[in-house]
Amino acid sequence: MEQISRRNILKSSVALSAGITLPSEKKMVNNIKSNFTFCLNTSTIMKQNIGLMAEIELAAKTGYTGIEVWIRTIEAFVKQGGNLKDVKQKANDLGIIIEDAIGFAPWIVDDPNERQKALDQTKREMDMLVQIGCKRIAAPPFGATEKAGINLQQAAARYRAVCDLGEQMGVLPMLELWGFSANLHLFGETLFVAAECGHPKALILADVYHLHKGGSELNALSLLSGNHIQVFHMNDYPALPSRETLNDSFRVMPGDGVAPMNKILKMLNDKNSPIVLSLELFNEDYWKKDPKEVAKIGLEKMKMSVEKASI
Repeated sequence: MEQISRRNILKSSVALSAGITLPSEKKMVNNIKSNFTFCLNTSTIMKQNIGLMAEIELAAKTGYTGIEVWIRTIEAFVKQGGNLKDVKQKANDLGIIIEDAIGFAPWIVDDPNERQKALDQTKREMDMLVQIGCKRIAAPPFGATEKAGINLQQAAARYRAVCDLGEQMGVLPMLELWGFSANLHLFGETLFVAAECGHPKALILADVYHLHKGGSELNALSLLSGNHIQVFHMNDYPALPSRETLNDSFRVMPGDGVAPMNKILKMLNDKNSPIVLSLELFNEDYWKKDPKEVAKIGLEKMKMSVEKASI
């Protein structure tokens, strides 16, 4: 029954997303006043596999000001003989800011040898990011998702080590909340680690879907100052299935689900600091569509969500 519900929900949301934008919607999209800029996380078009340079071009053509790239896409570009300086030049020429990169170094795990390997991996990744002009990297609790028990005070010290490396390399690591993690699945846990690491440039990367999936109290977002949240992942989720059985594949366009988008965006905008809203989806239905169409609709949906929040 859940599978049937899922198909119906996703079909209806995709159908709405693929529809023609009404004149009233266009007016809303063009009259936004906020502290937000709009970014494309390339997970949204991941399965189309168009390549790093084409992703940057697509973001520019569809009206985004920024892009979130994936480390593995950068590595594939280099493996194929690409020059990282050309990536930076391409982004500069098109007026696209490479806001962040998504990586998966297991910096949080208990094994000290694995943590050292993770720091070495992160250093290599940050070096690539410096070359392409990217100023941030996600630091999710990779490697600590299935088994609970990591001491949060120790996790804070481990995140501090990543922050120290980032300061050395010139890249800001953002501590990412993962709602399905057995450890950092609550906003409060993530806030504790960021606060107790003691680094003045500690950042938190949160997400509409992950806040819901992990069962976080949304008002906790108001406890974070604008100095410590620079990027926020935008998406939505359907009413069914339940939070416990929901997974990444159910993410839909902002405004196409039941997330309290107005409340979330109001709290973010009230921080009076620049925040990048980045569209991050992992939806098979969108992956089957033209990536340009998906990216364009996603930008319109984000802008309409901001407008509807009366910001």
